[in-house]
Amino acid sequence: MAPSKGGELRERASAGHSVSALHVRTASGGFQKHQSAPLPRLQPLETTSSPTASVVNEELPAPMAAAAPKRVAVFVEPSPFTYVCGYKNRYCNMIRHLVEEGCEVLVVTTGKGVSAPGTDTSAYRDAPENYHGARVVSSFAIGCPWYWQLPLSLALSPRIFSELRKFNPDLIHCSTPGLMVFSAWLYSKLLRLPLVFAYHTHLPKYLPRYNISFLIPALWSLLRLHRIAHLTLVTSTMLRNEFLEQDAAPAESLQVWRKGIDTDMFNPRFKSQEMRERLTAGNPEAPVLVHVGRLGSEKNLKFLKGMLARLPGARLAFVGDGPAREELEAHFRGTPTVFLGMLHGDELSAAYASGDVFVMPSESETLGFVVLEAMASQVPVVAVKAGGIPDIIHSEGVGGYLYQPGDIEGATNLVKRLLDNDELRMAAGAAAREETTKWDWRAATRQLLNAQYPVAMAAAKAEYGSETSPRPSGDSQTRQGEAGAPAFA
Repeated sequence: MAPSKGGELRERASAGHSVSALHVRTASGGFQKHQSAPLPRLQPLETTSSPTASVVNEELPAPMAAAAPKRVAVFVEPSPFTYVCGYKNRYCNMIRHLVEEGCEVLVVTTGKGVSAPGTDTSAYRDAPENYHGARVVSSFAIGCPWYWQLPLSLALSPRIFSELRKFNPDLIHCSTPGLMVFSAWLYSKLLRLPLVFAYHTHLPKYLPRYNISFLIPALWSLLRLHRIAHLTLVTSTMLRNEFLEQDAAPAESLQVWRKGIDTDMFNPRFKSQEMRERLTAGNPEAPVLVHVGRLGSEKNLKFLKGMLARLPGARLAFVGDGPAREELEAHFRGTPTVFLGMLHGDELSAAYASGDVFVMPSESETLGFVVLEAMASQVPVVAVKAGGIPDIIHSEGVGGYLYQPGDIEGATNLVKRLLDNDELRMAAGAAAREETTKWDWRAATRQLLNAQYPVAMAAAKAEYGSETSPRPSGDSQTRQGEAGAPAFA
Protein backbone atom coordinates (compact mmCIF):
# COMPACT_ATOMS: atom_id res chain seq x y z
CA MET A 1 0.00 0.00 0.00
CA ALA A 2 1.48 3.30 -1.01
CA PRO A 3 1.83 5.84 1.79
CA SER A 4 -0.45 8.28 -0.02
CA LYS A 5 -3.24 5.74 -0.03
CA GLY A 6 -2.87 5.07 3.70
CA GLY A 7 -2.83 8.81 4.35
CA GLU A 8 -6.02 9.18 2.32
CA LEU A 9 -7.72 6.53 4.42
CA ARG A 10 -6.57 8.13 7.68
CA GLU A 11 -7.82 11.53 6.47
CA ARG A 12 -11.23 10.07 5.70
CA ALA A 13 -11.35 8.20 8.99
CA SER A 14 -10.53 11.26 11.05
CA ALA A 15 -13.40 13.29 9.65
CA GLY A 16 -16.09 11.48 11.69
CA HIS A 17 -19.67 10.86 10.56
CA SER A 18 -23.18 10.73 11.98
CA VAL A 19 -24.38 7.24 12.80
CA SER A 20 -27.85 6.03 12.08
CA ALA A 21 -30.23 4.45 14.52
CA LEU A 22 -31.26 2.10 11.73
CA HIS A 23 -29.35 1.05 8.63
CA VAL A 24 -31.06 -0.39 5.53
CA ARG A 25 -29.03 -1.82 2.66
CA THR A 26 -29.79 -0.08 -0.63
CA ALA A 27 -29.75 -1.62 -4.08
CA SER A 28 -26.21 -0.34 -4.63
CA GLY A 29 -24.99 -2.18 -1.57
CA GLY A 30 -24.71 0.82 0.76
CA PHE A 31 -26.69 1.57 3.90
CA GLN A 32 -29.41 4.23 3.87
CA LYS A 33 -29.60 6.10 7.17
CA HIS A 34 -32.79 6.73 9.15
CA GLN A 35 -33.31 8.60 12.45
CA SER A 36 -29.69 9.68 12.35
CA ALA A 37 -28.12 11.42 15.31
CA PRO A 38 -24.77 13.18 15.28
CA LEU A 39 -21.88 11.57 17.10
CA PRO A 40 -18.80 13.31 18.47
CA ARG A 41 -15.98 13.66 15.97
CA LEU A 42 -13.67 10.63 16.13
CA GLN A 43 -9.97 11.21 16.46
CA PRO A 44 -7.53 9.20 14.39
CA LEU A 45 -5.95 6.26 16.13
CA GLU A 46 -2.28 6.24 17.00
CA THR A 47 -0.30 4.60 14.23
CA THR A 48 1.80 1.71 15.47
CA SER A 49 5.13 0.62 14.15
CA SER A 50 5.80 -3.08 13.81
CA PRO A 51 9.14 -4.80 13.26
CA THR A 52 7.22 -7.69 11.79
CA ALA A 53 5.64 -5.40 9.24
CA SER A 54 9.06 -4.26 8.09
CA VAL A 55 10.21 -7.84 7.76
CA VAL A 56 7.35 -8.55 5.37
CA ASN A 57 8.73 -6.11 2.85
CA GLU A 58 12.31 -7.39 2.92
CA GLU A 59 13.73 -9.41 0.06
CA LEU A 60 13.06 -13.11 0.61
CA PRO A 61 15.99 -15.45 1.15
CA ALA A 62 16.68 -17.91 -1.62
CA PRO A 63 15.22 -21.36 -1.03
CA MET A 64 17.42 -23.95 0.65
CA ALA A 65 20.45 -21.83 1.59
CA ALA A 66 23.55 -23.83 2.49
CA ALA A 67 23.03 -23.46 6.25
CA ALA A 68 19.39 -24.54 6.15
CA PRO A 69 18.43 -27.93 7.61
CA LYS A 70 17.56 -30.77 5.23
CA ARG A 71 15.58 -32.87 7.71
CA VAL A 72 13.25 -31.35 10.31
CA ALA A 73 11.46 -33.22 13.12
CA VAL A 74 8.29 -31.40 14.19
CA PHE A 75 6.77 -32.12 17.63
CA VAL A 76 3.33 -30.53 17.84
CA GLU A 77 0.40 -30.89 20.25
CA PRO A 78 -2.51 -31.06 19.92
CA SER A 79 -2.56 -32.53 16.44
CA PRO A 80 -3.05 -29.90 13.71
CA PHE A 81 -4.64 -32.66 11.64
CA THR A 82 -7.47 -33.45 14.09
CA TYR A 83 -7.84 -30.52 16.51
CA VAL A 84 -9.33 -27.25 15.27
CA CYS A 85 -7.47 -24.29 16.76
CA GLY A 86 -5.57 -21.17 15.80
CA TYR A 87 -2.32 -22.80 14.82
CA LYS A 88 -3.85 -25.60 12.71
CA ASN A 89 -3.28 -23.56 9.55
CA ARG A 90 0.17 -22.54 10.75
CA TYR A 91 1.48 -26.08 11.10
CA CYS A 92 -0.32 -27.64 8.16
CA ASN A 93 1.06 -24.95 5.85
CA MET A 94 4.51 -25.01 7.43
CA ILE A 95 4.82 -28.77 6.96
CA ARG A 96 3.57 -28.64 3.38
CA HIS A 97 5.89 -25.80 2.39
CA LEU A 98 8.92 -27.31 4.13
CA VAL A 99 8.42 -30.38 1.95
CA GLU A 100 7.97 -28.20 -1.14
CA GLU A 101 11.25 -26.44 -0.30
CA GLY A 102 13.03 -29.80 -0.41
CA CYS A 103 13.05 -30.74 3.28
CA GLU A 104 12.30 -34.16 4.68
CA VAL A 105 9.85 -33.82 7.58
CA LEU A 106 8.89 -36.14 10.43
CA VAL A 107 5.87 -35.07 12.51
CA VAL A 108 5.27 -36.39 16.04
CA THR A 109 1.80 -35.45 17.28
CA THR A 110 -1.13 -36.58 19.41
CA GLY A 111 -3.23 -39.58 18.43
CA LYS A 112 -5.74 -41.80 20.20
CA GLY A 113 -5.92 -41.54 23.96
CA VAL A 114 -8.03 -41.10 27.08
CA SER A 115 -10.02 -38.21 28.50
CA ALA A 116 -12.71 -37.58 31.11
CA PRO A 117 -16.04 -39.42 30.70
CA GLY A 118 -18.55 -37.46 28.63
CA THR A 119 -15.87 -35.30 27.01
CA ASP A 120 -15.91 -34.56 23.30
CA THR A 121 -13.04 -36.77 22.10
CA SER A 122 -13.35 -36.05 18.38
CA ALA A 123 -9.74 -34.79 18.39
CA TYR A 124 -8.48 -38.01 20.00
CA ARG A 125 -7.73 -39.92 16.84
CA ASP A 126 -4.69 -40.82 14.82
CA ALA A 127 -3.34 -38.36 12.32
CA PRO A 128 -2.79 -39.47 8.71
CA GLU A 129 0.36 -41.54 8.29
CA ASN A 130 1.54 -39.18 5.57
CA TYR A 131 0.78 -35.49 5.10
CA HIS A 132 1.96 -33.90 1.84
CA GLY A 133 5.01 -36.15 1.89
CA ALA A 134 5.80 -35.76 5.60
CA ARG A 135 5.76 -38.92 7.70
CA VAL A 136 3.48 -38.66 10.75
CA VAL A 137 3.89 -40.62 13.99
CA SER A 138 1.00 -40.57 16.48
CA SER A 139 1.61 -40.61 20.23
CA PHE A 140 -0.83 -41.69 22.94
CA ALA A 141 -2.81 -38.68 24.18
CA ILE A 142 -4.22 -37.68 27.55
CA GLY A 143 -6.72 -34.91 28.19
CA CYS A 144 -5.65 -31.62 29.72
CA PRO A 145 -7.07 -31.75 33.31
CA TRP A 146 -8.67 -28.28 33.14
CA TYR A 147 -9.70 -28.54 29.49
CA TRP A 148 -10.47 -32.18 28.72
CA GLN A 149 -11.24 -31.63 25.03
CA LEU A 150 -7.56 -30.72 24.53
CA PRO A 151 -5.34 -33.77 23.84
CA LEU A 152 -1.73 -33.61 25.05
CA SER A 153 1.09 -36.14 24.92
CA LEU A 154 4.49 -36.56 26.53
CA ALA A 155 5.70 -38.48 23.43
CA LEU A 156 8.37 -40.09 25.57
CA SER A 157 8.89 -43.70 24.52
CA PRO A 158 11.54 -45.99 23.00
CA ARG A 159 9.36 -46.30 19.89
CA ILE A 160 9.33 -42.56 19.20
CA PHE A 161 13.02 -42.21 20.04
CA SER A 162 13.78 -45.03 17.61
CA GLU A 163 11.70 -43.33 14.89
CA LEU A 164 13.59 -40.10 15.52
CA ARG A 165 17.02 -41.74 15.30
CA LYS A 166 16.10 -43.52 12.09
CA PHE A 167 14.91 -40.25 10.59
CA ASN A 168 18.23 -38.63 11.48
CA PRO A 169 17.00 -35.00 11.75
CA ASP A 170 19.11 -31.88 11.52
CA LEU A 171 16.82 -30.00 13.91
CA ILE A 172 13.84 -30.46 16.26
CA HIS A 173 10.99 -27.93 16.15
CA CYS A 174 8.54 -28.22 19.07
CA SER A 175 5.31 -26.31 19.76
CA THR A 176 4.80 -24.85 23.23
CA PRO A 177 3.29 -24.75 25.77
CA GLY A 178 2.61 -28.44 26.27
CA LEU A 179 4.07 -31.72 27.46
CA MET A 180 6.13 -32.53 24.38
CA VAL A 181 8.68 -29.87 25.29
CA PHE A 182 10.19 -32.31 27.79
CA SER A 183 10.63 -35.18 25.36
CA ALA A 184 11.80 -32.84 22.59
CA TRP A 185 14.43 -31.38 24.92
CA LEU A 186 15.58 -34.84 26.06
CA TYR A 187 15.81 -36.16 22.50
CA SER A 188 17.72 -33.05 21.41
CA LYS A 189 20.24 -33.63 24.19
CA LEU A 190 20.65 -37.33 23.48
CA LEU A 191 21.12 -36.70 19.75
CA ARG A 192 22.96 -33.37 20.18
CA LEU A 193 20.50 -31.54 17.94
CA PRO A 194 19.40 -27.92 17.60
CA LEU A 195 16.14 -27.34 19.47
CA VAL A 196 13.54 -24.74 18.42
CA PHE A 197 10.55 -23.91 20.62
CA ALA A 198 7.55 -22.17 19.00
CA TYR A 199 5.21 -20.52 21.51
CA HIS A 200 1.56 -20.23 20.44
CA THR A 201 -0.88 -20.05 23.38
CA HIS A 202 -0.23 -17.21 25.81
CA LEU A 203 -1.43 -18.82 29.03
CA PRO A 204 -0.86 -15.80 31.34
CA LYS A 205 -3.69 -14.07 29.45
CA TYR A 206 -6.00 -17.06 29.89
CA LEU A 207 -5.70 -17.61 33.65
CA PRO A 208 -7.77 -14.57 34.71
CA ARG A 209 -10.68 -15.92 32.66
CA TYR A 210 -10.65 -19.01 34.86
CA ASN A 211 -10.21 -17.04 38.11
CA ILE A 212 -6.73 -18.42 38.78
CA SER A 213 -4.66 -15.28 38.30
CA PHE A 214 -2.62 -16.16 41.40
CA LEU A 215 -0.86 -18.81 39.29
CA ILE A 216 0.59 -16.28 36.81
CA PRO A 217 3.98 -15.87 38.60
CA ALA A 218 4.40 -19.65 38.79
CA LEU A 219 3.42 -19.95 35.14
CA TRP A 220 6.10 -17.47 34.10
CA SER A 221 8.60 -19.57 36.02
CA LEU A 222 7.60 -22.52 33.83
CA LEU A 223 7.73 -20.43 30.68
CA ARG A 224 11.36 -19.63 31.45
CA LEU A 225 12.03 -23.19 30.31
CA HIS A 226 12.22 -21.61 26.86
CA ARG A 227 15.75 -20.62 27.83
CA ILE A 228 16.87 -24.22 27.23
CA ALA A 229 16.05 -23.95 23.51
CA HIS A 230 18.58 -22.78 20.96
CA LEU A 231 15.85 -20.59 19.43
CA THR A 232 12.40 -19.52 20.63
CA LEU A 233 9.82 -18.33 18.11
CA VAL A 234 6.87 -16.20 19.21
CA THR A 235 3.97 -14.97 17.14
CA SER A 236 4.07 -11.22 17.73
CA THR A 237 6.30 -8.32 18.68
CA MET A 238 4.24 -7.79 21.84
CA LEU A 239 4.91 -11.36 22.93
CA ARG A 240 8.61 -10.98 22.23
CA ASN A 241 8.74 -7.86 24.38
CA GLU A 242 6.86 -9.61 27.18
CA PHE A 243 9.20 -12.62 27.04
CA LEU A 244 12.17 -10.25 27.34
CA GLU A 245 10.60 -8.39 30.28
CA GLN A 246 9.98 -11.70 32.06
CA ASP A 247 13.44 -13.05 31.18
CA ALA A 248 11.72 -16.05 29.56
CA ALA A 249 14.27 -16.27 26.73
CA PRO A 250 17.49 -14.42 25.84
CA ALA A 251 17.19 -11.70 23.22
CA GLU A 252 19.68 -13.29 20.84
CA SER A 253 17.58 -16.47 20.61
CA LEU A 254 14.09 -14.93 20.53
CA GLN A 255 12.46 -14.09 17.20
CA VAL A 256 9.02 -13.41 15.71
CA TRP A 257 7.72 -16.17 13.43
CA ARG A 258 5.96 -14.67 10.42
CA LYS A 259 2.36 -15.48 9.67
CA GLY A 260 0.98 -16.51 6.30
CA ILE A 261 -2.34 -16.52 4.47
CA ASP A 262 -3.84 -18.33 1.48
CA THR A 263 -5.24 -15.42 -0.55
CA ASP A 264 -6.85 -17.76 -3.06
CA MET A 265 -8.93 -19.53 -0.44
CA PHE A 266 -9.85 -16.32 1.39
CA ASN A 267 -10.96 -14.04 -1.39
CA PRO A 268 -13.74 -11.49 -2.05
CA ARG A 269 -14.93 -13.57 -5.00
CA PHE A 270 -16.66 -15.85 -2.47
CA LYS A 271 -19.09 -13.08 -1.45
CA SER A 272 -22.55 -14.62 -1.61
CA GLN A 273 -26.13 -13.43 -1.22
CA GLU A 274 -27.10 -16.90 0.00
CA MET A 275 -24.47 -16.78 2.74
CA ARG A 276 -25.55 -13.26 3.67
CA GLU A 277 -29.07 -14.60 4.19
CA ARG A 278 -27.62 -17.13 6.65
CA LEU A 279 -25.44 -14.57 8.43
CA THR A 280 -28.40 -12.24 8.97
CA ALA A 281 -31.12 -14.85 9.63
CA GLY A 282 -32.99 -13.75 6.53
CA ASN A 283 -32.33 -10.01 6.84
CA PRO A 284 -29.67 -9.43 4.18
CA GLU A 285 -30.39 -5.70 3.97
CA ALA A 286 -29.12 -5.20 7.54
CA PRO A 287 -25.44 -4.54 8.27
CA VAL A 288 -23.76 -7.61 9.73
CA LEU A 289 -20.72 -8.04 11.93
CA VAL A 290 -18.91 -11.37 11.65
CA HIS A 291 -16.66 -13.22 14.05
CA VAL A 292 -14.92 -16.47 13.13
CA GLY A 293 -13.12 -18.60 15.68
CA ARG A 294 -13.30 -21.04 18.55
CA LEU A 295 -16.02 -20.22 21.06
CA GLY A 296 -14.14 -20.21 24.35
CA SER A 297 -14.64 -18.17 27.50
CA GLU A 298 -11.13 -16.76 27.19
CA LYS A 299 -12.00 -15.15 23.82
CA ASN A 300 -13.89 -12.22 25.43
CA LEU A 301 -16.81 -12.72 23.04
CA LYS A 302 -19.42 -11.43 25.49
CA PHE A 303 -17.89 -8.00 24.89
CA LEU A 304 -19.67 -7.99 21.52
CA LYS A 305 -23.11 -7.89 23.14
CA GLY A 306 -22.43 -4.41 24.46
CA MET A 307 -21.25 -3.34 21.03
CA LEU A 308 -24.33 -4.78 19.35
CA ALA A 309 -26.62 -2.95 21.79
CA ARG A 310 -25.04 0.33 20.66
CA LEU A 311 -25.58 -0.45 16.97
CA PRO A 312 -29.36 -0.36 16.33
CA GLY A 313 -30.26 -2.24 13.19
CA ALA A 314 -26.99 -4.19 13.00
CA ARG A 315 -26.69 -7.96 13.33
CA LEU A 316 -23.96 -10.32 14.54
CA ALA A 317 -22.92 -13.75 13.24
CA PHE A 318 -20.62 -16.23 15.00
CA VAL A 319 -18.90 -18.84 12.84
CA GLY A 320 -17.22 -21.61 14.80
CA ASP A 321 -17.80 -23.89 17.75
CA GLY A 322 -16.30 -24.50 21.14
CA PRO A 323 -16.90 -25.27 24.82
CA ALA A 324 -18.57 -21.91 25.54
CA ARG A 325 -21.17 -22.12 22.77
CA GLU A 326 -24.17 -22.91 24.97
CA GLU A 327 -23.18 -20.21 27.44
CA LEU A 328 -22.78 -17.68 24.63
CA GLU A 329 -26.09 -18.65 23.00
CA ALA A 330 -27.80 -17.96 26.33
CA HIS A 331 -25.90 -14.70 26.77
CA PHE A 332 -26.91 -13.40 23.32
CA ARG A 333 -30.49 -14.68 23.48
CA GLY A 334 -32.91 -11.92 22.45
CA THR A 335 -30.32 -10.12 20.32
CA PRO A 336 -30.03 -10.22 16.50
CA THR A 337 -27.28 -12.86 16.67
CA VAL A 338 -26.87 -16.17 14.84
CA PHE A 339 -24.53 -19.08 15.57
CA LEU A 340 -23.62 -20.94 12.37
CA GLY A 341 -21.29 -23.51 13.93
CA MET A 342 -18.27 -24.90 12.12
CA LEU A 343 -17.93 -24.08 8.42
CA HIS A 344 -15.27 -25.37 6.06
CA GLY A 345 -13.98 -24.80 2.54
CA ASP A 346 -16.01 -22.53 0.28
CA GLU A 347 -18.67 -22.04 2.96
CA LEU A 348 -16.10 -20.60 5.36
CA SER A 349 -14.67 -18.40 2.61
CA ALA A 350 -18.17 -17.13 1.82
CA ALA A 351 -18.89 -16.38 5.49
CA TYR A 352 -15.84 -14.12 5.67
CA ALA A 353 -16.48 -12.36 2.36
CA SER A 354 -20.21 -11.78 2.92
CA GLY A 355 -19.93 -9.75 6.11
CA ASP A 356 -19.55 -5.97 6.41
CA VAL A 357 -17.10 -5.73 9.32
CA PHE A 358 -15.07 -8.44 11.05
CA VAL A 359 -14.85 -8.01 14.83
CA MET A 360 -12.11 -9.48 17.05
CA PRO A 361 -12.47 -8.80 20.80
CA SER A 362 -10.04 -11.48 22.06
CA GLU A 363 -7.18 -10.00 24.08
CA SER A 364 -5.22 -13.26 24.19
CA GLU A 365 -4.65 -13.89 20.47
CA THR A 366 -1.06 -14.82 19.71
CA LEU A 367 -1.62 -15.68 16.04
CA GLY A 368 -4.60 -13.74 14.69
CA PHE A 369 -5.01 -15.87 11.57
CA VAL A 370 -8.75 -15.13 11.42
CA VAL A 371 -7.91 -11.43 11.16
CA LEU A 372 -5.67 -12.13 8.16
CA GLU A 373 -8.37 -14.31 6.61
CA ALA A 374 -10.96 -11.55 6.96
CA MET A 375 -8.56 -9.00 5.48
CA ALA A 376 -7.82 -11.31 2.54
CA SER A 377 -11.59 -11.52 2.00
CA GLN A 378 -11.63 -7.72 1.59
CA VAL A 379 -13.53 -7.14 4.83
CA PRO A 380 -12.28 -4.40 7.20
CA VAL A 381 -11.45 -5.45 10.74
CA VAL A 382 -12.13 -3.81 14.09
CA ALA A 383 -9.98 -5.53 16.72
CA VAL A 384 -8.56 -5.02 20.18
CA LYS A 385 -5.04 -3.63 20.36
CA ALA A 386 -3.51 -6.65 22.08
CA GLY A 387 -1.52 -9.80 21.42
CA GLY A 388 -0.46 -10.43 17.86
CA ILE A 389 -3.08 -8.22 16.21
CA PRO A 390 -1.00 -4.99 16.07
CA ASP A 391 1.63 -6.85 14.05
CA ILE A 392 -1.05 -7.39 11.39
CA ILE A 393 -2.92 -4.08 11.55
CA HIS A 394 0.12 -1.89 12.02
CA SER A 395 -1.30 1.30 10.43
CA GLU A 396 -4.77 2.77 10.92
CA GLY A 397 -7.07 2.02 8.02
CA VAL A 398 -4.68 -0.42 6.36
CA GLY A 399 -6.72 -3.52 7.03
CA GLY A 400 -8.75 -2.16 9.88
CA TYR A 401 -8.79 -0.25 13.14
CA LEU A 402 -7.67 -1.03 16.70
CA TYR A 403 -9.22 -0.04 20.02
CA GLN A 404 -7.79 -0.21 23.52
CA PRO A 405 -8.72 -3.28 25.63
CA GLY A 406 -12.06 -2.83 27.38
CA ASP A 407 -12.99 0.34 25.47
CA ILE A 408 -16.53 -0.53 24.40
CA GLU A 409 -17.32 3.02 23.25
CA GLY A 410 -14.15 3.24 21.18
CA ALA A 411 -14.78 -0.14 19.60
CA THR A 412 -18.39 0.71 18.80
CA ASN A 413 -17.50 4.07 17.28
CA LEU A 414 -15.00 2.42 14.94
CA VAL A 415 -17.62 -0.06 13.74
CA LYS A 416 -20.18 2.74 13.35
CA ARG A 417 -17.73 4.74 11.32
CA LEU A 418 -17.31 1.88 8.86
CA LEU A 419 -21.02 1.04 8.65
CA ASP A 420 -21.99 4.66 8.12
CA ASN A 421 -19.49 5.39 5.34
CA ASP A 422 -19.68 3.06 2.35
CA GLU A 423 -16.66 4.64 0.67
CA LEU A 424 -14.49 4.29 3.78
CA ARG A 425 -15.61 0.70 4.35
CA MET A 426 -14.85 -0.33 0.78
CA ALA A 427 -11.52 1.51 0.78
CA ALA A 428 -10.50 -0.12 4.07
CA GLY A 429 -11.50 -3.52 2.69
CA ALA A 430 -9.46 -2.97 -0.47
CA ALA A 431 -6.48 -1.87 1.63
CA ALA A 432 -6.87 -4.98 3.77
CA ARG A 433 -6.83 -7.23 0.71
CA GLU A 434 -3.74 -5.50 -0.68
CA GLU A 435 -1.93 -5.80 2.65
CA THR A 436 -2.44 -9.58 2.83
CA THR A 437 -0.72 -10.13 -0.50
CA LYS A 438 2.50 -9.53 1.47
CA TRP A 439 1.72 -12.36 3.90
CA ASP A 440 2.53 -15.44 1.88
CA TRP A 441 3.04 -18.94 3.35
CA ARG A 442 5.94 -19.71 1.04
CA ALA A 443 7.73 -16.52 2.06
CA ALA A 444 7.12 -17.22 5.75
CA THR A 445 8.47 -20.77 5.42
CA ARG A 446 11.54 -19.66 3.51
CA GLN A 447 12.36 -17.15 6.21
CA LEU A 448 11.92 -19.87 8.86
CA LEU A 449 14.07 -22.32 6.93
CA ASN A 450 16.83 -20.08 5.65
CA ALA A 451 17.08 -17.31 8.25
CA GLN A 452 15.69 -18.56 11.58
CA TYR A 453 16.54 -22.26 11.77
CA PRO A 454 20.23 -21.46 11.03
CA VAL A 455 20.28 -19.35 14.23
CA ALA A 456 19.41 -22.46 16.23
CA MET A 457 21.90 -24.56 14.28
CA ALA A 458 24.71 -22.09 14.99
CA ALA A 459 23.82 -22.01 18.70
CA ALA A 460 23.77 -25.82 18.86
CA LYS A 461 27.16 -25.99 17.14
CA ALA A 462 28.54 -23.58 19.72
CA GLU A 463 27.18 -25.79 22.51
CA TYR A 464 28.04 -29.22 21.14
CA GLY A 465 30.97 -28.43 18.86
CA SER A 466 31.41 -30.70 15.86
CA GLU A 467 30.58 -33.82 17.85
CA THR A 468 27.35 -35.63 17.10
CA SER A 469 25.80 -38.74 18.54
CA PRO A 470 25.99 -41.97 16.50
CA ARG A 471 23.28 -42.03 13.83
CA PRO A 472 22.08 -45.16 12.05
CA SER A 473 23.02 -45.39 8.41
CA GLY A 474 19.75 -46.95 7.31
CA ASP A 475 17.51 -44.00 7.96
CA SER A 476 16.06 -44.02 4.46
CA GLN A 477 13.37 -46.44 5.59
CA THR A 478 11.58 -43.60 7.33
CA ARG A 479 12.06 -40.85 4.76
CA GLN A 480 8.99 -38.97 3.65
CA GLY A 481 6.51 -40.58 1.34
CA GLU A 482 6.77 -44.02 2.95
CA ALA A 483 3.91 -45.17 5.09
CA GLY A 484 4.37 -46.65 8.53
CA ALA A 485 1.56 -47.71 10.84
CA PRO A 486 1.48 -45.32 13.79
CA ALA A 487 1.57 -47.03 17.17
CA PHE A 488 1.00 -45.53 20.59
CA ALA A 489 3.57 -44.31 23.07
